[in-house]
Amino acid sequence: MVFLFRDKSIINIFFLVVLGIGVHLHFFVDAPPVISDFNDGLFSLALKKYLVGLSPTILFILYIAVILVQAIRLNFVLSDLRMFQATNFTAAAAYVLLTGMLTQWCSISPALMANFLLIWLFTKLSRLYNHPSPKTLLFNTGLIVGLAVVCYHPTAILILVVLFALAVVRPFNFAEWVVLLMGILMPYYFLASFLFLRDHLDTFQLYLPYLRLNLPAATWDIPLIVSLSVMVAMLLAGLYCWQVSNKRMVIQIRKNWGVMMVMLLILLPIPFIFLHAGIESGFLSLVPLGAFAGYAFSYPRRMVLPNILFWLGLLVVIYNNWWLITHK
Repeated sequence: MVFLFRDKSIINIFFLVVLGIGVHLHFFVDAPPVISDFNDGLFSLALKKYLVGLSPTILFILYIAVILVQAIRLNFVLSDLRMFQATNFTAAAAYVLLTGMLTQWCSISPALMANFLLIWLFTKLSRLYNHPSPKTLLFNTGLIVGLAVVCYHPTAILILVVLFALAVVRPFNFAEWVVLLMGILMPYYFLASFLFLRDHLDTFQLYLPYLRLNLPAATWDIPLIVSLSVMVAMLLAGLYCWQVSNKRMVIQIRKNWGVMMVMLLILLPIPFIFLHAGIESGFLSLVPLGAFAGYAFSYPRRMVLPNILFWLGLLVVIYNNWWLITHK
């Protein structure tokens, strides 16, 4: 079935829609829940104000539309950067499939919305190498990170990603580091000004991330372990395929994959280091996971490994659909 997404035909958009609906068939029985926590940032406030109480049909369409737009956008970014050997839609297919791998990800959450900013951030970081106007780009990059943190606090860990990217992609320039940090702090400057003018500056701490080690799941049952194991298998297959072909890539593409790798390593611990973030926050890792899993789907000439990985993921999705329908 992976072969359907291994070319650049526009019909693949239709296949992605079918895959998205198939992965989340349980929404025909019960609408996606809207998850919001006041301590998470502005996205939670917006979701609670505008989405809670909407009809199940609208929530269903909204969720499917969001994951499809994100998947296609990520796929186009990877294709434009020539990070895959050929233009295809495997990264988008992997992203859509992964959204159904955990039941906690089948919801409209701040992490889901934050992935728009995460994909946008990676696009900016990929342009750092030999950019003619790096300071403007760095300020905009910092601005995206600062905005992401205000909107969803667990994205504060992305500051480490942009600092690493700047250190690796460009030679050291003190002025560029200052510009990047100014961009990161700018959203908080405007937020503090707004709160001061409204005499609510004492609530400023509510918009700051709160770090605390914790376990995102109270119990680790067999279905959860199996789901995580299949995702790890997809990731390891993608890393292996990437490592095999890495030497044949030009330096800029290798640096882009390096940034994606660091993004993956930094995003994975989010559910464990942010209080109340929960497994839902792991949705942020789907951007790098989708990229590497998509590479595992597209790189091998023989279809055996991609098909095995795809059908293992599909079996997990089928079980999750059954569980969500019977436990609604």
